[in-house]
Amino acid sequence: MTDLVSYQLNDGIATIVINNGKANALSHEVLEALNQALDRAEQDKAVVILTGQPGIFSGGYDLKEMQKGPKEASTLVNIGSKLTRRLAAFPLPVVGACSGHAIAKGAFILLSVDHRIGIEGSFKLGLNEVAIGMTMHHAGIEIARHRLAPAHFYRSVINAEIFSPEGAVAAGFLDEVVAPEQLMARANELAQQFQKLNMRAHQQTKLKAKAEYLALLDRCIEKDAESLGLTG
Repeated sequence: MTDLVSYQLNDGIATIVINNGKANALSHEVLEALNQALDRAEQDKAVVILTGQPGIFSGGYDLKEMQKGPKEASTLVNIGSKLTRRLAAFPLPVVGACSGHAIAKGAFILLSVDHRIGIEGSFKLGLNEVAIGMTMHHAGIEIARHRLAPAHFYRSVINAEIFSPEGAVAAGFLDEVVAPEQLMARANELAQQFQKLNMRAHQQTKLKAKAEYLALLDRCIEKDAESLGLTG
């Protein structure tokens, strides 16, 4: 793996760590490295723990890349949407170990994995697109609608409300919150529990349960690409 994303396999559990500077921003390089890490996890038939660096899971897309121009920004969003779609249908269980703040695309990743653990502290989680002048893309709206509690969907997507870790559990960004020093132990405990599942049944049930959602997501990604001028 690159320095931006590390991959460690231990007893059938693959720990993937995003490590890209202060905001843990998601650049083209980071997204490519994440996809490579997921490729390896599939080859290794490993349960995945996806985490960030202490204090931050991810602050979202790399703004330096987003500000290069509309085409560059659109391409990055398209690749990011495809990554979250991949996580939503991943053939093995994925545990999100949210190591701090999770904003924008960082929060969308949490909305796309199987189980999410956050940590106590003054951390911010949520979708800030409307607050920073971005109209939410079709795929983002449906990712949020799929996982957030109905009342919190409007508060998150339309009002750009940001939540504490405890508030993020009520909203649907997280499933549980632990003390910071317990995060990886809890993630590994869960991953070991998930190893006991029948992986074929897990994969097929996930695809069956999410069939309509995944089809909708595919249409939304296509619609976003068209509106962003990425399709010929």
